[in-house]
Amino acid sequence: MTDKGGIGAQQYQIPPPKTQGAATGGQQLSATATQFVDKIDPFSKRGTSKRRRRLVNSSRYHPDSEPELAQLPLIKDSSSAEQSALVIQKLQQCQKIFDFYDPVAQLKSKEIKRAALNELIDHITTVKGAITESIYPEVIKMVSKNIFRVLPPSDNSEFDPEEDEPTLELVYELFLRFLESPDFQAAVGKKYIDQRFVLNLLDLFDSEDPRERDFLKTVLHRIYGKFLGLRAFIRKQINNMFLSFVFETDSFNGVGELLEILGSIINGFALPLKQEHKVFLVKVLLPLHKPRCLSLYHAQLAYCVVQFIEKDSTLTPQVFDALLKFWPRTCSAKEVMFLGEVEEILDIIEPEQFKKIIEPLFKQLAKCVSSPHFQVAERALYFWNNEYILSLIEENSSQVMPIMFPALYRISKEHWNQTIVALVYNVLKIFMEMNGKFFDELTANYKLERQKEKRKEKEREDLWKRLAAVELNPPKDRDPHILSKTPLTNFTAKRELPAGYGLIAPANSVIDKSPNFSQILEQTAPPSKSNNRLM
Repeated sequence: MTDKGGIGAQQYQIPPPKTQGAATGGQQLSATATQFVDKIDPFSKRGTSKRRRRLVNSSRYHPDSEPELAQLPLIKDSSSAEQSALVIQKLQQCQKIFDFYDPVAQLKSKEIKRAALNELIDHITTVKGAITESIYPEVIKMVSKNIFRVLPPSDNSEFDPEEDEPTLELVYELFLRFLESPDFQAAVGKKYIDQRFVLNLLDLFDSEDPRERDFLKTVLHRIYGKFLGLRAFIRKQINNMFLSFVFETDSFNGVGELLEILGSIINGFALPLKQEHKVFLVKVLLPLHKPRCLSLYHAQLAYCVVQFIEKDSTLTPQVFDALLKFWPRTCSAKEVMFLGEVEEILDIIEPEQFKKIIEPLFKQLAKCVSSPHFQVAERALYFWNNEYILSLIEENSSQVMPIMFPALYRISKEHWNQTIVALVYNVLKIFMEMNGKFFDELTANYKLERQKEKRKEKEREDLWKRLAAVELNPPKDRDPHILSKTPLTNFTAKRELPAGYGLIAPANSVIDKSPNFSQILEQTAPPSKSNNRLM
């Protein structure tokens, strides 16, 4: 698969234009023209420089240091006594690395290696007893030389599968058949497949090639299943990779594949869960909701979280606390994903655990339903189409309805999207059918509260109009009792007006200068309207 080099890209220079000027002038024009063309069409330069970089890539290839590979006899045509030695010879041949970015170099050797890999795959798969103890070190050495390499930094270009080394897929296929063979003995394999081998394998999960990551996922899962002594080490290293991704790099290609492996591992955890597994959920898995690239692996992450809750339902409040902590504030697409995950959790939640999360859950749902983004509001309202969730809501309607009713009633009057309004009416109808008497009480209380809010708002407006009149009137014509005409009960509590401007001015008071209007505004400013509930 992709094997990019680390040498920097060479600048692509277009030929200088033909000019009749002096040599110096022609050189200046050439440089200017190059920069100008690069600005107009940067794609040509980027694509060429990318190819040049890969052509000079590397220290892995030594085409002149070794002779061409020799054609060996077919394994199936050899006697049983010769087959083992011939398999080892072919494995040693496959340890040689070729530069596949040069299409004309060492064509014969490349074809011999490709044919040898296909033959070895067929031999290990079909021949019983093909895996002997002597071939273990040769297989591991061949795999290590072919797949272990330093991955280049991502160049943010689209992945091109045609640029991959064609034999790398065959190497992965051979190693996978080797691990899955009934002749494979873990007791022998553990001498060669150790912690260092696993670390190198994990580093390859950052490959840009999804096919390579898929092979790595299967290989690592087989190693985890066969080598019990490596299980704790593999889990620990995956933890470290996730923590580095979340809190340091914010960039890693193999998160989804590693989460798929973990989903299978979590499914096999024994009950009751160990404390280290609970810590892994809270400290490692749940923070994976934070990165911006959540959409690349959210399905696998949600599966792992649901698996934990199925194993231990008492983890539900902790999971919801974390989801609310990482709930997106400015990304509607992520918010829709969070709502989908919440519904998956509610599908398997225990009624006792549901009661513990009613208040934070439905307060967040009320915010989502009120969202001006119709997809967020629509996804939240779809919760009422889920029969199991609806039964949980009905059992706890006395707690759920007071939280949701104000937002639903307001949206039914104000939301810009008619589809959302129709869904809201459907939810209100469900509430009314659940508990009609309580629904009527909530409606009456809501309207009463709205009337109070409107009255307070009108009083605030009247007060500010009178304060504006105080500023506009000249001092000699100002009525000292002007403020006494406005009821200030709700606005001057625990506040003091400037001296000489009480509700009733003293008869013998003398005003030397005009009042400081900014002080009056500061001391009588109404509360922020953002705290008011709007219909």
